[in-house]
Amino acid sequence: MRKLSHEEIVSRQVKKADHPKLPLCVVLNNIRSLHNVGTIFRSADGAGVAKIWLCGITGYPPQGGIAKTALGAQDHVPWEYREDIIGLVKELKKEGYQIVLLEQMQGSVSHDVFKAKSPVCLVIGNEVDGIAETLQSLSDAAIEIEMDGIKNSLNVAVAFGIAVYQLRGQLKNRFK
Repeated sequence: MRKLSHEEIVSRQVKKADHPKLPLCVVLNNIRSLHNVGTIFRSADGAGVAKIWLCGITGYPPQGGIAKTALGAQDHVPWEYREDIIGLVKELKKEGYQIVLLEQMQGSVSHDVFKAKSPVCLVIGNEVDGIAETLQSLSDAAIEIEMDGIKNSLNVAVAFGIAVYQLRGQLKNRFK
């Protein structure tokens, strides 16, 4: 076994760029940190997310801090800004998306036992306040990442990375 060279890694990724995206979109609502938004773009690109919706106060490209952590992913993952998240989520539900909140709430299930139904829309809320109550009634499910330490949550971009790769594993296995 040996570590791949940078050229080998880039060559492998260029081939994957033509693969169809997963039936998975993401809605970011009121994310305050541009660095979190950029990190989410980078993780979404790696996971094969079809589209990112940026809502509320969430920043969008080309705003400064996004490019620093996205490292170009913001140019490869389709995205759209929508001020009205409620209208967007209602549209996605009509299109058949399973609306899944990443939130600690009554009735949420651990991300690693959740069973996704394609297509999936993963909704990520504000770093402090989480998902707005007005969205909770529109959701089909809520998933959470169980915490064993003294802190009750992870950074929003880290939590997104864990959740999106769990969903990716399920969806990718169905579409091989």
